[in-house]
Amino acid sequence: MKYTIATIPGDGIGPDVVAEAVRTLRAVAKVSGFGVEFTEALMGGAAIDATGSPLPESTLKTCRAADAILLGAVGGPRWDGLPGNLRPEAGLLGLRAAMGAYANLRPARIFTELAAACPLKPEIVREGLDLLIVRELTGGIYFGERGISPDGEVAWDTERYTRTEIERLLEVAYRAARTRKKKLCIVDKANVLESSRLWRRTAQELAKRYSEVETSFMYVDNCAMQLIRNPQQFDVIATSNMFGDILSDEASMITGSIGMLPSASIGDSGPGIFEPIHGSAPDLAGKDQANPLAAILSAAMLLSYGLGRKAEGELIERAVSSVLAVGYRCADIATDTEGETVLGTRAMGEAVAWAIEEDMHEKPQPSASARR
Repeated sequence: MKYTIATIPGDGIGPDVVAEAVRTLRAVAKVSGFGVEFTEALMGGAAIDATGSPLPESTLKTCRAADAILLGAVGGPRWDGLPGNLRPEAGLLGLRAAMGAYANLRPARIFTELAAACPLKPEIVREGLDLLIVRELTGGIYFGERGISPDGEVAWDTERYTRTEIERLLEVAYRAARTRKKKLCIVDKANVLESSRLWRRTAQELAKRYSEVETSFMYVDNCAMQLIRNPQQFDVIATSNMFGDILSDEASMITGSIGMLPSASIGDSGPGIFEPIHGSAPDLAGKDQANPLAAILSAAMLLSYGLGRKAEGELIERAVSSVLAVGYRCADIATDTEGETVLGTRAMGEAVAWAIEEDMHEKPQPSASARR
């Protein structure tokens, strides 16, 4: 079996972390006996510089022909002055819509080895943290009607959802909850927003079909507080585009660093999009300082959700745990604890690949020249 993966390095640290995710996928393919071919495409600021468009038609063609899409990050200050429809982020929104990727899965997990990096008191996360945020991705305020008055003094962005958009997202969330602890929390602002009231009505109706799943509801401001106060109460959270964007970034910091969180964007047809949730961090670009683990864990999700190779996805997750267990850290997750070794981007990627290819009981060995 041979798979084609479209890689979009993007901007800033995107090329740095995607390179290590590709290294990891090659290592998995080698030990698992399947073939993999990578086809690179442009999007975001890099595409604007090369073609004038944040999402060239050639990129869409490459992505539609692929089995899965691996994305780095897009954007940066150098493109901030462009109109909204020409900014790098417009390419990302356009890609999600073009691929029909309406459900964004964002797991937030504290690796045992990184418990010390969690900013919360140890007693709050003493049993660890493993939750999944299912964010609606192609509707809501990011895709609603928007505008600005001629004098530039009034601007508006419209939150708009259809029952169909909400229901299909909740179906994904319920199916995920079935495979976990059978708990689903719907997060909205139904005390204020009509769109949220539609979310709640739709969820109440759908819950009848998933009676084995415990369904609860929470206002988004309370959820933001509860994620800090008692994050272990959550298993699966389903919410709208903007609320999910904000809450998943909050959850990422509970795990120790946004540099650890992967994501999967999937739909009913077309290839899924797999990317770390962090930004492009242009100040770190090309300096071998970025944490590639979120991109590497996104590659694990690519295997599990995109190619249906769950065992291989779990192999990557075990390899990441292995390198953390022996004390390897990138700068963003280092705690100055005895036994830690701080690695650069390439060295961390080498260590994970080594852990995949070699005996998992031995200490992964990145090249000495790549250590920091």
